[in-house]
Amino acid sequence: MKIQPLEDRVLIKPMEEKEKKLGSIIVPETAKEKPQIGAIEAVGTDEELQKNVKVGDKVIFAKYGGTEFELEGTVYLIVQKSDLLGVLKN
Repeated sequence: MKIQPLEDRVLIKPMEEKEKKLGSIIVPETAKEKPQIGAIEAVGTDEELQKNVKVGDKVIFAKYGGTEFELEGTVYLIVQKSDLLGVLKN
């Protein structure tokens, strides 16, 4: 990965939602809510954070948390530890 989050931050790749259809109406991309679940791509240097999450974990994060950016055609979020709400277990 070309990006290493600093301290208590994680790099998340949001999971894409499938296209929503309401009957015969297709909901446009602009009306969809941002996903709140994603996969961790990189973890910062915070020791407590590294004990709780690792690369590949699927996490739930705060709806309006983090900073979104695009790198090489892929959308990512950098999120602080305080915006992580939980880890999804299988």
